[in-house]
This record gives sequence, structure tokens and C-alpha cells, in this order.
Amino acid sequence: MILNTERLVLRPWEEADAEECFKYAVDPEIGSPCGWPAHTSVEDSRNVIKNVLNGPECYAICLKENGKPIGSIELMLHEKSIKTQGDNECELGYWLGKPYWGKGIIPEAAKELLRRAFEDLGKEKVWCGYYEGNEKSKRVQEKLGFTYYGRDENVHLSLLNEDRNMIINLMTKEDWKRNL
Repeated sequence: MILNTERLVLRPWEEADAEECFKYAVDPEIGSPCGWPAHTSVEDSRNVIKNVLNGPECYAICLKENGKPIGSIELMLHEKSIKTQGDNECELGYWLGKPYWGKGIIPEAAKELLRRAFEDLGKEKVWCGYYEGNEKSKRVQEKLGFTYYGRDENVHLSLLNEDRNMIINLMTKEDWKRNL
């Protein structure tokens, strides 16, 4: 599936994207706020593409002007999500290369994925969360219209071997329709 927005193409990740992925994911300011370690090599990024960024609703965020990936966004379906309660729910996750922060790219991509979740996939709820201190994700979720649902204390992040508090937000289909 390929999705388009005004400035972006959202398409499945390919192993050939490993160098572009590594270019951004090597920065600890990208992965650490999301709960994963910086990539250590192009091969590491290739393995992440093959084994993590491979979900049916996982997309490389590409600029239309050059088609190269600058981040990732995904609707994690029930099997892959830690928050969903059933098949009519999913979880939104994303990351973006640092040179593209503050340009409205994640909100633009997320609006298209929310449309896909509610219109194309028939979901009734989309969950989204962030670890305390990740103010950028907090602002994105507020801009998109997610509402506070709760907080998980001391969530263990096995990839970083540390515990963090997570803020959990929710958007229902009705919320989404009101925000259109």
C-alpha cells in the first residue's frame, strides 16, 4: 500500500532503504525517546527493516521531492500493539530524522494514517503514547487531537534495559470525526 499526502509518500520499507534509515537512526536523540537504542551500522538498520519495520501498516515516510525515507510511521495492529484490546483498535507509532523536526511532517503523515485507520480499516480506537520527557511526541499527539487516557508507571524497556513512565493517549472514531 502506498499513501500520499501533500508533501509525503508513505510506502513500505525496503531493505535497500537501510543506508537512509541508518543516517537518521544512528542518532541517539531519535531512538532513545522512543525506547530503542541508536542503530550501530547499516546492517543493523537492515535487520530492523526486515524484523521490526515490516508490519502490514508500517510505512517509510518519504519526501515526494526525492522519495528517500526520513522516518517511519505505523499503525500497529492487535498482534503487534501493547495497548489494543481487540481487532477494532490499533496503536500509532512514529519516529522522524532530526533534520526534519519542527516541519509538521509527523502530523501530516499521522493524519493520513488516522484516516486509513478509521475509514479504510474500520478501527474504532487508535492508541498512542510517549515516554515522559518526550515533549515532541506529546505536542504531536495534542495537535492531532488525542486525549489523555492514563499513565503506566515503570514500563521496562528491554532494548535499553531501563524503566520509564509512559503517558497513554486515545482517539476514538468519534473524536476523529469531530476534529475533521
